[in-house]
Amino acid sequence: MVSCSPEETKIISKPNILFILADDMGWQDTSVPFGPEITKFNQRYQTPALERLALEGMKFTQAYSCAVCSPTRVSLMTGLNQARHRVTQWTYLSGDGPSSDLPHPTLAPSDWNWNGLQPEAGMANAFSTKTLPEILKEQGYRTMHFGKGHFGAAGTPGADPKSFGFDIRMGGRDAGGCGSYWGTKNFGALANPNGPWRAWDMDAYFGQEIHLTEALTREAAEAIRTAVMAEEPFFCYFAHYAPHTPIEPDERFAPDYRNAGLDQPESAYASLIEGMDKSTGDLLNLLDDLGIADNTLVIFTSDNGGLSHSRRSMDPPHTHNSPLSSGKGAHHEGGIRVPLLVRWSGVVQGGTVDKTPAIIYDWFPTVLEAASISTPSTIDGLSLLPLLKGETEDAFDRPLVWHFPNFWGPLQRPEPVKGPGMGPSSTIRYGDLKLIYYHTDQKFELFNLKQDLAEARNLALQEPGKASELASMLTKYLEQRNAVMPLELASGQSVPMPGETALNSR
Repeated sequence: MVSCSPEETKIISKPNILFILADDMGWQDTSVPFGPEITKFNQRYQTPALERLALEGMKFTQAYSCAVCSPTRVSLMTGLNQARHRVTQWTYLSGDGPSSDLPHPTLAPSDWNWNGLQPEAGMANAFSTKTLPEILKEQGYRTMHFGKGHFGAAGTPGADPKSFGFDIRMGGRDAGGCGSYWGTKNFGALANPNGPWRAWDMDAYFGQEIHLTEALTREAAEAIRTAVMAEEPFFCYFAHYAPHTPIEPDERFAPDYRNAGLDQPESAYASLIEGMDKSTGDLLNLLDDLGIADNTLVIFTSDNGGLSHSRRSMDPPHTHNSPLSSGKGAHHEGGIRVPLLVRWSGVVQGGTVDKTPAIIYDWFPTVLEAASISTPSTIDGLSLLPLLKGETEDAFDRPLVWHFPNFWGPLQRPEPVKGPGMGPSSTIRYGDLKLIYYHTDQKFELFNLKQDLAEARNLALQEPGKASELASMLTKYLEQRNAVMPLELASGQSVPMPGETALNSR
């Protein structure tokens, strides 16, 4: 063992951080029940590693991300709400106009930051600030990025995660998914060697009978071992591609699901979930083997709700997150509520459950406080450490806000995916009440989530006073962050803010 100076010992005593982010994993895509009762989806999936995290750590039953991927990732890295950083949609190609917004019959896209997160200021339609890995690196952390990037548009510096302070990058640059999960297809590079959907940096595994999740896990394990040998605290950001499309089976697990009667898409999807769970279990075991489990903060969550439209099967569209309504791309709960599990020995009591609404940008100040690093003054998140310690704070009596002035859908489709809670909208949750304001028709939905988790009863006209109060609160929040709205094609004017609109119910 290499001897250390007192100053070096202080740095090494900082906790390691393992942040695992699933891609498109829904609230119900695990054998760990996050709802009031065990559902058929909890019984469908096999996720023993997540069960272990729930047993040894804290389960958050009301955790949130954004409705699609890039906004979540930028919010995690900056601690800011998407209304403030304006990366409100998934990023794709760089340029003078958005390439991922689909055509809309009555609205033109807002002036959002389609070039994404960038390491330097000055690029049009882009956002720049000091990121979480940059801050941690300055404080002696070895910073590691494995898996999906999707921070900045293709052809920009922000397409490379190493631009944001990561010492190691394996797997992901600008693309929102992989071309293939199979090493035999070179993870998408076989069909298009230089295409955007290949999993970058994984050439050593090309041609092998190996799944992308497994290959990334091996790389992460080796990097963690190296950091421990060097006696450096580490921040390992493991951003899974799974279970994002393409929904290709992980044949280590798919046969069991096919034998259970699931069709091809659903058995493949379930196998991607279990492969991701095995990866989590392998990393937890590694922490045990290296003797660092007690000094490692482990976080597991997802970037948005589970996919639930025509690319899924077995169940009707928009029901794969039931009892939550809808899925990815929606401001209904199925699109934004996500699993969240946290383990940190000596801080988090095992087997505990917290019902406090928490959101993805809370992790920026939480990780910094856990590492005893001061937090920048301008952020939207709150440190979750009081909750992790079993304390309560009045600070969590706050609104949560989502802003999506965009037209979401896979680019192969001729029009945006339609479903409950989908479309350009702004949303606020305060207490048990949640208000959605739709930009297209300027109408509202109001739900009481405590009484109506499935969002089946719109109370906007029954409770006009509460709806108006939330609309005013939402407007104030958006205006304080200079949020951008889409344009009405007919008038050329911005869609009015929710508090400026007469109360109409969908």
